[in-house]
Amino acid sequence: MKIKLFVIALLFVSSLSVNAQSPFQVVVKGKGEPILLFPGFGCTGEVWDDLVAELSKTNQCHVFTFAGFGKVAPIESPWFSSIKQGVLDYVQQQQLVKPILLGHSLGGTLSLWLASEQPAMFKKIIAVDALPATAALMIPNYNGAVIPYDNPQSKMMLNMSDAAFAAMNAQSVPMMCKNTEKQKLLINWMNQADRKTYVYGYIDMLNLDLREAIGKINIPVVVLAAANPDIATVEKTYQSQFAKLPATKFEYVENAAHFVMFDQPNWFLNKVKTNLK
Repeated sequence: MKIKLFVIALLFVSSLSVNAQSPFQVVVKGKGEPILLFPGFGCTGEVWDDLVAELSKTNQCHVFTFAGFGKVAPIESPWFSSIKQGVLDYVQQQQLVKPILLGHSLGGTLSLWLASEQPAMFKKIIAVDALPATAALMIPNYNGAVIPYDNPQSKMMLNMSDAAFAAMNAQSVPMMCKNTEKQKLLINWMNQADRKTYVYGYIDMLNLDLREAIGKINIPVVVLAAANPDIATVEKTYQSQFAKLPATKFEYVENAAHFVMFDQPNWFLNKVKTNLK
């Protein structure tokens, strides 16, 4: 009887192990000082391919793709906080010593979140077109009010046909990326995304307001951003959102939309390499 119970317990633990959902997939390339590379919302780690081709010559690049995007299986909500905790666990499990955080958009916001909670764990942040509070950019007079998962906009997007969803992405991506070849790649990633993750994960990002929390960050922070729609507006937005972290270094580039790495690849690569030194 004891043997039978032991076998059942073993099978149960094995089942949990097999079915455990990971909040991300990581590909490691190169050797040297570790860098964690986080993609933006809806994208896969391939968004960093050109950058990693260079950085992996001198650094150990840990390239993340988050659950629900690319070919990584989705996880249950809360999606974003599970990713954040998963990264903290990953750094400890891999015994990484003060890795550098490099993230685009949501990935940059994640970098700020991680460093605001565990500043001693990381060395530096390079955030690409990323803000502490995305909702404040989209909602006038945003005061941190929580957006519920269950709202009319979410229901509409969850019930969209695949064709309608693809049409929406085809319309929105050109506003975020000027590089027409890369637009095709981005649209494909968006269409491939798990719909529930796409809808609820975005709400997770909107509900994260780090404008006060970033005051706890005591490591260097560099923001590489597009001067779009105009430099005056962009500077005002960043300076307002990073008011609690005045030492932040901002570098802006013209003729680029949200995907700076695709629209101005040479500028972007040079700035990353310079700020890593």
